Amino acid sequence: MALDGASKTKDVTTASFKADVIAASAKQPVLVDFWAPWCGPCKQLAPVLEKAVSDAKGKVALVKMNIDDHPQIAGQLGIQSIPAVIAFDRGQPVDGFMGALPESQVRGFIERLVGPLTGGSDALIAQAEAAATAGDAEGAAELYARVLAEEETHPKAIGGLARLHVEAGNFEEARAVLSMAAPPAPGKEPDPAIAAATAALHLAEQAAQVGDLAPLQKALGLNPDDHQARFDLAVALNAKGERDAAADELLAIIKRDRAWNESAARKQLLQFFEAWGLMDKATVAARRKLSAIWF
Repeated sequence: MALDGASKTKDVTTASFKADVIAASAKQPVLVDFWAPWCGPCKQLAPVLEKAVSDAKGKVALVKMNIDDHPQIAGQLGIQSIPAVIAFDRGQPVDGFMGALPESQVRGFIERLVGPLTGGSDALIAQAEAAATAGDAEGAAELYARVLAEEETHPKAIGGLARLHVEAGNFEEARAVLSMAAPPAPGKEPDPAIAAATAALHLAEQAAQVGDLAPLQKALGLNPDDHQARFDLAVALNAKGERDAAADELLAIIKRDRAWNESAARKQLLQFFEAWGLMDKATVAARRKLSAIWF
């Protein structure tokens, strides 16, 4: 028997076990899901297990065995509680687990047998990022939430969802989402996704306090050395998505007086880089200009 990800999970019996599991595992690993109709956790595990097997794209097969109807095999394997999943490879039981594990652990179990799977949290994160880029904030939020339902401290999901709230102007909600992040280990920096979302929130809050561009531009027209007006203009320009222009205003301050306000312009520029991403075009261009000034 060979089951691929699209096939319906097969029920095996004591009589068919040798053919459906022992013999079949000579071609690919076979997972045996021991369950019973009365078992609530079995019902929770089943769809998680089926999806992970589907994402294996035929590298592993899945069968189910009802221990109420067929207790003999479970007894021989020493299974005393369900759900229990035993992996057979080349006719032998090689690994297993008990209980309704979360998706990330189920996928890890299968990946130990057959290597990386498609789908999973990485795929959902990629889909969420694509949805956010396309302007589908609701769809992106739903995908991030699906990841967090399985792994509540997933940094990319937390960071992505927080940024959606920031872009919508929901700063309190963004802070609440960021509070879900696990604290970094002693001596370690926060995860880049968390740091970027935190920086984006800070910048958005700054921009909300700055207001319109016209008064700032007028102040600079009267006094090009009004560094505070130029600094505020940079923050406001960034809020409007004009990254290159925002960076240029800060670079102008650094060129005129790099120590102004305890190097505030440089610190703000570095926060821009963190929020934009290290490989963003505006970051790369501004970092090059900063290096030319600094060195």
